[in-house]
Amino acid sequence: MSVVGIDLGFLNCYIGVARSGGIETIANEYSDRCTPACISLGSKTRAIGNAAKSQIVTNVKNTLHGFKKLHGRAFEDPYIQAERAKLPYELQKMPNGSVGVKVPSFFTDAERRSVMAAAQIAGLNCLRLMNEITAVALAYGIYKQDLPALEEKPRNVVFVDMGHSAYQVSICAFNKGKLKVLATTFDPFVGGRNFDEALVDYFAEEFRTKYKLNVKENPRALLRLYQECEKLKKLMSANASDLPLNIECFMNDLDVSSKMNRAQFEQLCAALLSRVEPPLRAAMEQAKLQREDIYSIEIVGGATRIPAVKEQISNFFCKEISTTLNADEAVARGCALQCAILSPAFKVREFSITDVVPYSVTLRWKSSYEEGTGECEVFSKNHAAPFSKVITFHKKEPFDLEAYYTHPHEVPYPDSRIGRFTIQNVGPQHDGDNSKVKVKVRVNIHGLFSVANASIIEKQNIEGDHNDMPMDTESSSKNQGRDDELDKMQVDQDEGIQKSQAEQQNQADEETENAGTETKTACGDKQDHPAQPKAKAKVKSIDLPIQASLYRQLGQDLINCYIENEGKMMMQDKLEKERNDAKNAVEEYVYDFRDKLCGVFEKFITEEDSNKLTLMLEDTENWLYEDGEDQPKQVYMDKLQELRKFGQPIQERYMEHEERPKVLNELGKKIQLLMKAVEAYKNKDEKYDHLDPAEMEKVEKYISEAMNWLNSKMNAQNKLSLTQDPVVKVAEILTKSKELDSFCNPIIYKPKPKIEPPNDGQSKANGEHNGPVNGQSGTETKPEPAKDNSQQTKPPGEMEVD
Repeated sequence: MSVVGIDLGFLNCYIGVARSGGIETIANEYSDRCTPACISLGSKTRAIGNAAKSQIVTNVKNTLHGFKKLHGRAFEDPYIQAERAKLPYELQKMPNGSVGVKVPSFFTDAERRSVMAAAQIAGLNCLRLMNEITAVALAYGIYKQDLPALEEKPRNVVFVDMGHSAYQVSICAFNKGKLKVLATTFDPFVGGRNFDEALVDYFAEEFRTKYKLNVKENPRALLRLYQECEKLKKLMSANASDLPLNIECFMNDLDVSSKMNRAQFEQLCAALLSRVEPPLRAAMEQAKLQREDIYSIEIVGGATRIPAVKEQISNFFCKEISTTLNADEAVARGCALQCAILSPAFKVREFSITDVVPYSVTLRWKSSYEEGTGECEVFSKNHAAPFSKVITFHKKEPFDLEAYYTHPHEVPYPDSRIGRFTIQNVGPQHDGDNSKVKVKVRVNIHGLFSVANASIIEKQNIEGDHNDMPMDTESSSKNQGRDDELDKMQVDQDEGIQKSQAEQQNQADEETENAGTETKTACGDKQDHPAQPKAKAKVKSIDLPIQASLYRQLGQDLINCYIENEGKMMMQDKLEKERNDAKNAVEEYVYDFRDKLCGVFEKFITEEDSNKLTLMLEDTENWLYEDGEDQPKQVYMDKLQELRKFGQPIQERYMEHEERPKVLNELGKKIQLLMKAVEAYKNKDEKYDHLDPAEMEKVEKYISEAMNWLNSKMNAQNKLSLTQDPVVKVAEILTKSKELDSFCNPIIYKPKPKIEPPNDGQSKANGEHNGPVNGQSGTETKPEPAKDNSQQTKPPGEMEVD
């Protein structure tokens, strides 16, 4: 079973794999652990990763990149419209209005669901959608042996992640075997690409003035400038001196050049650098910590390599920052660790993780008796997650709950809605009173909000003694009081669930729900008439169906359609690869055989045949680049078979000529050894005097026949030229050699029979020992066995000393 963690970045991807020896970041087919997040669509196939990135400039309109932050957004979203202006490829509106395995901590519910749907379409079993910064914290803490004990003060560590497209800060508290996220802040619109854009804008303006070139009107030139500016930014992180920027044949066959140093770069990006500190300050305020409470500051992400960014972070905390984590691979390693913890296939050190909710969530519902709405905040920002809560409503009819983010200005969305949940099959009690409806809401381990389940508490009046079930004796006056406050919510539980495994999470959720229901049923409300104990109410809980309508959510039918399309594309990719392999095999055979015709094969083909075969190879080469450029796989296979029909005999003559002397020599040596053995037998050699004369006569005859066969084949072969097929092949010689071994060796090398020497002395001794002694008969010499029996029947408690 493979257990992997995927870091799907804006620019690059990393994949960590859990193995018996630990976590390993695997390399792609180019032996590179970094795979570009890029897809290029061709007429018949797709290119992914490095192969796609090489086509960014040449196949501008069909090479997709920078799509990470398009997940789950509406087509009309201002961010999408802004991105459309920058992207060289076109975005299309999908049927549900959206565009379109770790995730940033600021991803909303719709974005997370979009990533989950993408994983499902790709055929991945996503055990957990993990926040990037939490994955980094897990990779940091699980290997630490010096963490404080559970009862001691936790170690507070700040993690700063500035990647290519976003900036995140998280403060985590560590104890032995425990990680708790205290606060998470972010700026989704600051990252390495913003620094690249600043350089691109600067050089585009310079080239417009200096060379009269409008770079932003030419997509290919703009992409090349982006690539060069990214390289320049990385160089300036390591060098403070002036660095050149040179691009050949940039536009209109013009070569452009410029230069920049680190000081100019920092001045140019001053506005971006000023946005580094606010998330740090906000995280400290939300965690309610002071600078002296921080143990260390760990940085990851490519953009944290910019010296000015590191300086801003270090100056804020008045402390040196730590770079012990792999800035590129830490997220993938943390995700793989979490996956190994959740998987039953691996035994991992126990390590609990408590994450946080990035945004506050509020429920709103329509009032039944007043023209208005009621609402309540069910989760606050930075609340521990996974988390669930049971809420009680008093209703007579089905009702809707609309979930939305409490503070829309915090969400990088123009629309803060999450979804609408309809609680169905709600009706009044038998006496006409409102029904008590318990609704359970939760944020699961993926960070997704949902109304998990709902149940109605039904009362049934019964007669019985004190031994009957516990009662819920709510008086009519109390019911009347509830009629005045029908939409008042009662929070029964506020319990965070901190299980690390998905299965344990679901089980814990069920236990939480049952506990809440049973507590209310057993305890009941305060009794207003204790003098009437026989009037009892039996409480019954009935599950209610919930209809969920999530905003910007792909329907299952649409997902199934995409899964089917993905399967078709995978099959098309496979067939296209096989077709290209068949074509490449023909091309490889043409080049290889043509080279050998002028080399090692030259002596094994006549001049006439050589000219004919050379012409055939040239015709095939021309066909490959003309009519054979795009042919089915079978056509290439037939063409290769046709070429081999002429080339195979030449190749076999060469191989036979190279290997034949060796096997002939081995067979000759073998015959000589057998002849020496026969000669020794004839000379009465003691070594062979046990052999049967008839069998040795057969051996001698067989050896003579083998010698004659060998001499005749060698003489016949020596009369042939190298351009002719051999008289005897290597396979025949090897077969003859095996036959010789199987017939002669068992006879000649038959071992001598063993002769046992007479044991007279021992027999004499035995006779003297076993015969009668002092006139006693042999039957009287049997006390020894009795002695043995007496020893065997000793009491079990007696110890025998050896």
